[in-house]
Amino acid sequence: MRPSFRPQPSPAATGGSPATPPALAVFSTDGELLSISRERQELVCSVIGLVVKLGLIAVAGVSLLRLAGAYQQRMERQGEITAVLELETAKLAKARERFDSLFRTEGEQRLIREQSQWIAPNRMRVVWREDSAYASITAEPVRGEARQARP
Repeated sequence: MRPSFRPQPSPAATGGSPATPPALAVFSTDGELLSISRERQELVCSVIGLVVKLGLIAVAGVSLLRLAGAYQQRMERQGEITAVLELETAKLAKARERFDSLFRTEGEQRLIREQSQWIAPNRMRVVWREDSAYASITAEPVRGEARQARP
């Protein structure tokens, strides 16, 4: 059973002395009459209000700290992404310059000079494979020519 609050009439209305503080009648679950003075009631309400306000301030403070941490992480990640973007932009500019240089005058000759590892015409590439216990030499045809390996 919940306690019920019943205000008592003021002392002036009942003919009592005005020196006694007004009281609030509170009945406990057993039906006993508990009286709390008006000052004590206001003090309890003030303390409860203060606790609620402090709780809200604490929740707001913790939320702000968490938001600040999340903001800091996002700023660090954004900085990392910006750095990677700058590197990739530089690579792209370099690749565009190289691509453009291949289509200028004598671009084909420049490409051939850069690719010295390419096989010259009428030559065979030798590939060593060690799949079995003994290494063997096999030849790969160059530019679609089918040739046999020479011993």
